[in-house]
Amino acid sequence: MSRPAVRSVVIALSLALISAFGLAQKVTTKTLQGKVLGSGGTQLSGVIVYLQDNKTNSIRSFISTDDGSYRFGQLSPDTDYQVWARYKNEKSETKPISSYDSRKQVTIDLHFKTK
Repeated sequence: MSRPAVRSVVIALSLALISAFGLAQKVTTKTLQGKVLGSGGTQLSGVIVYLQDNKTNSIRSFISTDDGSYRFGQLSPDTDYQVWARYKNEKSETKPISSYDSRKQVTIDLHFKTK
């Protein structure tokens, strides 16, 4: 291969890598966080929170921390999700997370009636 041809290939590959890197940086992810709360705002720990991906129907789970919080990171911005929790054989209301919601950080608290 001639020297100008090699130079052209190197330049083309460099431009392709720069473009791909620029596009990769624009891809962002979402984070879902919130608290699991009982009556009167009591923070509930040890509650299993479920997150379902509506494209694949796969489900992730998280056990709420001592202060009742939960967090799911690296969510695709172009996917719809549903989140709910189970506490003592009770299920919270299922809450949707829409792909049309452009926020990078979504906060949803889940509530239970407790005694």
